[in-house]
Amino acid sequence: MRIGITGGSGSPLEVLNAITRISGVPMLEGYGMTEVTSYTTLMPRDGELRFGSVGIREPYAQIKAVIVDEKGSYVRDAEIDEVGVIVMRGTCAMAGYAQDQHNAGVFLENGWLNSGDLGRIDADGYIWLTGRSKDLIIRSGHNIDPALIEEPLHEHPAVELAAAVGRPDDYAGEMPIAYVQLKPGFSVSEEELAAFARERIQERAANPAEIILIEEMPLTGVGKIFKPALREDAARKVFEAVLSDLQDKAGKVTIEMTNRAKTGMTAIVRVGAQADEECLAEIRKRLGAFTVAHEIDRHD
Repeated sequence: MRIGITGGSGSPLEVLNAITRISGVPMLEGYGMTEVTSYTTLMPRDGELRFGSVGIREPYAQIKAVIVDEKGSYVRDAEIDEVGVIVMRGTCAMAGYAQDQHNAGVFLENGWLNSGDLGRIDADGYIWLTGRSKDLIIRSGHNIDPALIEEPLHEHPAVELAAAVGRPDDYAGEMPIAYVQLKPGFSVSEEELAAFARERIQERAANPAEIILIEEMPLTGVGKIFKPALREDAARKVFEAVLSDLQDKAGKVTIEMTNRAKTGMTAIVRVGAQADEECLAEIRKRLGAFTVAHEIDRHD
């Protein structure tokens, strides 16, 4: 065996270092999308290994980081080592989706495909992904990259998988929290993991407000962590706590999280028929303090 290649999802640095050490061959991380015919970058086989980077661009693929506005429109190219949205074009890139309604916001001007990934490109052309633009946790206007939390947690010997998401907060907008799946046979408390993370997370605002141990991390069909399920779980727990004292007035209150085309993640609050207008107004007032959309369903 001469090399190992990994892709599909970002690999924790500790994992890359450990496999390289145990196998004796370098792990080459790559990056791409189905929309650009798989890999568009790869760590150079005979070049300098920079773990944490997804390598340099492949031949005939053009890649750069750009700054976009709140509407996703191009503003300017990012500077060296400045984090921006990674865009790609070239003979490898698709012309668009078959169903035109999916093409909104996919391409910037001049045919650059918006990957939706955040990253920076250093002076030597190595590309460093920093997260998904939609995965950013925004705490009181402070943008927090989930990797700032996940990478330190992956350094703990008991942690198998870690995923950081934003929990709705009526003051800060979102608070960072982390879900953790432990390795088989290992045991550690949430408090111990929180202390471990605090010692290693450089940004104070990124310290997770809570760490939740779960039996099994939700994954997509290709093995990536499915963060929408974690965000929904976090939101549901917050809203259940906020409305817990209204059970008598509203009957049994249950909350179902769903995704709407126009409002995105939305909480469906189901209440009993005895919930009067005053009670419904109180529910709207309490949930209106959050940025997550909600709907109330009163039933018999």
